[in-house]
Amino acid sequence: MGVTTPEARDAANMRRALELAHHAEEAGEVPVGALVVLNDEIIGEGWNQPIVSHDPTAHAEIVALRAAAACVRNYRLSDAVLYVTLEPCAMCAGAMVHARIARVVYGAADPKSGAAGSVFNLLESSALNHRAEVTRGVLAEECGEMLRNFFAARR
Repeated sequence: MGVTTPEARDAANMRRALELAHHAEEAGEVPVGALVVLNDEIIGEGWNQPIVSHDPTAHAEIVALRAAAACVRNYRLSDAVLYVTLEPCAMCAGAMVHARIARVVYGAADPKSGAAGSVFNLLESSALNHRAEVTRGVLAEECGEMLRNFFAARR
């Protein structure tokens, strides 16, 4: 087995996040998927479910963070990487800061409510007690296309 580059690992994990986003889409939710990886192992997965769960906090990232924290039995996820198909909102970025996520990798930017650099930059803010490394635009075209197609079909 050959050595996998960090870029190849990021792309593979983002492909998994895209698969998770399909679950949201099938349920009529905005198609966003997320997963948390620790030591090259997926420890939490999620997709958007606020409508079906009647929970405004049930964004893909929050669902994945909850699953990851339960898996390791700790709300601190200090060495973990969170992958998500859409740039996190302020709520999700805040939860990542509280969980001490080491790195966030996202696909499509969110120019209306993105909190990882587009509108706000909570993840790298020196005003907060934790900062996460951010990798932007991994499989951005595929992630953005899924969202564009979803919204175009609803118009």
